[in-house]
Amino acid sequence: MKIATWNVNSIRARLPRVLAWLEAARPDAACLQELKCTDEAFPRAEIEAAGYRAAVFGQKTYNGVALLARTEPTDVVRGLDDGVEDPQSRVLAGTVAGVRVVCVYAPNGQEVGAPAYGYKLDWFRRLRGYLDRRHRPEEKLVVCGDFNIAPEARDVYNPAALEGQVLCSQPERDALANLCAFGLADTFRKHHAEAGLYSWWDYRMLGFPKNHGLRIDHLLATPPMLAACTAAGIDREARKGKQPSDHAPVTADFS
Repeated sequence: MKIATWNVNSIRARLPRVLAWLEAARPDAACLQELKCTDEAFPRAEIEAAGYRAAVFGQKTYNGVALLARTEPTDVVRGLDDGVEDPQSRVLAGTVAGVRVVCVYAPNGQEVGAPAYGYKLDWFRRLRGYLDRRHRPEEKLVVCGDFNIAPEARDVYNPAALEGQVLCSQPERDALANLCAFGLADTFRKHHAEAGLYSWWDYRMLGFPKNHGLRIDHLLATPPMLAACTAAGIDREARKGKQPSDHAPVTADFS
């Protein structure tokens, strides 16, 4: 089973790329973030023609997440289901081939100390509460998406310059660590220990050609899924060419 995550930065703008990538990579489940469209505007017909069914939790102009699978995702849950009124569409869960897949698009935070930064830290606390209420570490569970956090210095192209900045600040890293303390581990790091491997590059200042990136997109797995994880990777090819997303797809294979 191959599971993928990709912040597409507008599904409608990136649709030809997404369809081509689905055809080439053939994931069994794909989590998409930053759809930037409502459920009604999601290109469901084109996705289904490519052989996938989609569960969608959209939002006009901003945010939005989707779970694509070769069979219809079941037991779909939209949002964090914690009684908090939150207009931002950032979490979608469904079951695919016996595996519970939670697609997340974490808040960016804007800058350390901003109201959006406080929202981000609180959002991670809410996500941990969601897992505690609904799941157990012994389940077949994968939580994947754009977490907007680079966990360590090796996940940052210039750690000294970016240390303490948004995406790299210690409170954010602590929030991600607290989420993982539920019983989740980074599938990518099971197979790749080296630095210099990133999933996001700024459009500006030749970020991608210079490999000035961050690794902020992750597939986190419970122990049963981590034990079954046979490979993980970042598809840099999907970041190349004309009008790409600023993120690359990240994948993990499970036996």
